[in-house]
Amino acid sequence: MDHAINRRGMLGLLGGAMMAGSFADAAAGHARAPLQTPIGASALPPAWQAAEAVPLWQGRVAPGGTFHPAGRAADLAATFVTDVAAPELRVFRPQHGNGRALLVIPGGAYTFVSVRNEGVDVAARFTALGYTVFVLVYRLPGEGWTPRADVPLADAQRAMRQIRALAGTYGLDPAQVAAIGFSAGGHLAASLLTGYDEALFAPGDAIDRLDARPACGVLVYPVIAMEPPYTHAYSCSRLLGDHPDAALIARRSPARHVGAQTPPVMLAHAFDDPAVPWQNSTQFIEAMQAAHRPVEAHFFEEGGHGFGTGPANAPAGQWTNLAASWLDRQLG
Repeated sequence: MDHAINRRGMLGLLGGAMMAGSFADAAAGHARAPLQTPIGASALPPAWQAAEAVPLWQGRVAPGGTFHPAGRAADLAATFVTDVAAPELRVFRPQHGNGRALLVIPGGAYTFVSVRNEGVDVAARFTALGYTVFVLVYRLPGEGWTPRADVPLADAQRAMRQIRALAGTYGLDPAQVAAIGFSAGGHLAASLLTGYDEALFAPGDAIDRLDARPACGVLVYPVIAMEPPYTHAYSCSRLLGDHPDAALIARRSPARHVGAQTPPVMLAHAFDDPAVPWQNSTQFIEAMQAAHRPVEAHFFEEGGHGFGTGPANAPAGQWTNLAASWLDRQLG
């Protein structure tokens, strides 16, 4: 199965169903069942199984309500992780480290976490360059957590702090930790870049008091808009609920929160993206420019959505090289 194509199809279905007002009708005939492939199960890539797992909230109850498994469509790809009761980081270590770390945040319409094309594949590219890569499996807002719009960001903040707490263990410079996010994970990364110091829960240990601000960030076909005409409607609904008020929409619209302390950002997007329009990226670019913050962007004629590291023989497949050069400038 081509997981990039499968993911594009799934996101197209989700977005189209929301615009029609009925995801349930669009998914009719897809039986729901308990999770068949929990994190670490044999159906997931061997590199994922072999990677060290670091729980985010060791020995603690994660802040934000109570987990209620949503189940999953029987034909959902095994690499689309759902039913996240215990969020974690998967650690991918380089053969020769450069002292830098990346927090990688896969997408999945806030409905699943796409751990292969936007996790394992990305880790392989950047560990080859010396980065220690931490792929985040974050809680999904429709699985019982409250307030639903805060839980993914709470996990992303904790992930940044956890990486810094482990810097000595992995031979990292805690000042050289960047974030990369894709699609809905790009929204989460953008929310982290602009809301790293947002108080979402009471500190429970020393890790919670560490800095959650990334040194810089890369946003790949990110969801930025939380209202029409450019938002991905299903991602928005899953994060905010079906009838969010104006204050909640504003609170979770990261372009509105770019300020003088927002870290440098690079964006990559394809003009033919059928799920998340490229104007999501230009919204963030305009906000960065208005705040006089460093920003770089790369737009591709072709690529669609969910291309992950991209095809090596097409321009969209060069974004990792562009990002590596940009990261060198920011972190060097």
